[in-house]
Amino acid sequence: MPLTEDTFFLDPNFKGSLQTQIRQIVAGSILAGRIRHGDRLPSSRRLADHLGISRITVTLAYQDLVADGYLESRDRSGYFVADTAPLPELSASGARASGDSVDWDRVLRVPATPWQLVEKTLNWRDYRYPFIYGQTDPTLFSHSAWRSCAHQALGLRDIDSLTADYASTDDPQLIDFIVRQTLPRRGIAARPEEVLITAGAQNALWLTAELLLGPGKRAAFENPGYPGLRAVLSRSGADVMPINVDADGLPPDLLPDDLTAAFVTPSHHAPTTVTMPMIRRRQILERAKAEDFVVIEDDYEFEMAYLRPPTPALKSIDEDGRVIYVGSFSKSLFPGLRLGYLVGPERFIEAARSLRTVTLRHLPGHIQRTTAYFLERGHYDALVKRMRDAFAERREVMAREFDLHGLRMATEQGSGGTSFWMRAPEGVDTDELALALREKSVLIEPGRPFFAGLNKPRNFYRLAYSSVPASAIPAGIDRLSGVLKEMTG
Repeated sequence: MPLTEDTFFLDPNFKGSLQTQIRQIVAGSILAGRIRHGDRLPSSRRLADHLGISRITVTLAYQDLVADGYLESRDRSGYFVADTAPLPELSASGARASGDSVDWDRVLRVPATPWQLVEKTLNWRDYRYPFIYGQTDPTLFSHSAWRSCAHQALGLRDIDSLTADYASTDDPQLIDFIVRQTLPRRGIAARPEEVLITAGAQNALWLTAELLLGPGKRAAFENPGYPGLRAVLSRSGADVMPINVDADGLPPDLLPDDLTAAFVTPSHHAPTTVTMPMIRRRQILERAKAEDFVVIEDDYEFEMAYLRPPTPALKSIDEDGRVIYVGSFSKSLFPGLRLGYLVGPERFIEAARSLRTVTLRHLPGHIQRTTAYFLERGHYDALVKRMRDAFAERREVMAREFDLHGLRMATEQGSGGTSFWMRAPEGVDTDELALALREKSVLIEPGRPFFAGLNKPRNFYRLAYSSVPASAIPAGIDRLSGVLKEMTG
């Protein structure tokens, strides 16, 4: 990598010659790891002009570094960090010495708590049978369509969407599509002033918790449930209460008194995939009205209803403005998009917009406009249809393999989705199962991170089929079954 002369500065208080100081700057940068083997240094002329010194001074310093093995000179190319240069200096722990003397445990108001979240395997594509949730299947997603929309969003006509500071606002085209197309499909009527773009559903949940909760407040959430929400609620300072779900989701009669907010995923509960029936949704709203609390609906995977028609959103039957709706394009498009949205009463959205403005201001305009074009051109609907067809086939194949190998589902699937919630035999630790399966190129997700409390069940696991072709499922399930049999004797 070529280095620019702007990264070099002289110290007026340095005790020694200019030649010695330049030599020390370069050698120190190599030892600190700031410049690496193969990096090209600025030419002696450019560096001399930048520092306001003689070119011969820089040349002599470079030659000294060549003699000591730090640099090498290449004909007609200049000076490069040599392969013989010493490696960066490391501390006894293996990290570069930083000189950090701050007691961060004392200084930090919120410590870096190691929350137990679902582990994400970054090299999951290297595994033949990645039964993991939420990754993009390149055979289903249209990269060419996305590139076309991104190219259009880069045009002169849309230059403001790329370069402008939106301040506290959002892309009007994206908001318009959500209001006119996305929300009506869920039975929701909303005005643009009632919608806020967020950095995915996780950011939407954080904004909501920050606005509604704190010391003296009480929140209820599903158990098992989304680990990211549990981490958000744990930091809120509120009294948070896990509610054990059953075959129909969260039981309304188990909600505690003096509640401020209840967080639910009625469309596809995470991770059990069950769908909450309408009668239970109405019971939750009746309690919310009678006891004056707010309901936060994470409309998780509503697009993936292919076993039966999707149930209307909880917010669609909300007559009192008590439901805050969380939606996301990250699951249906691709997780790296990090694009979601909040829908709620205008007063709530105003407060959420104000909080977002002082944290991340607004989402990148080019990403918003590209997504708007992808939605408007019909690419999104075509993608969802391809996904539904593929996932319905994969679900059928996987369920058939479960029967063949005697694997047990923990719950019956609701209206579709992209995963199964599984129960291993008693005594099987699915953390250990996951490690053993990795050696056979199989990835699964242990269930322990989804549970709240200290005594977490250890024999649950999630199997997703969003990234595994139907043809590979039988061999993958066969390997899973074989390892389970070994672990159970």
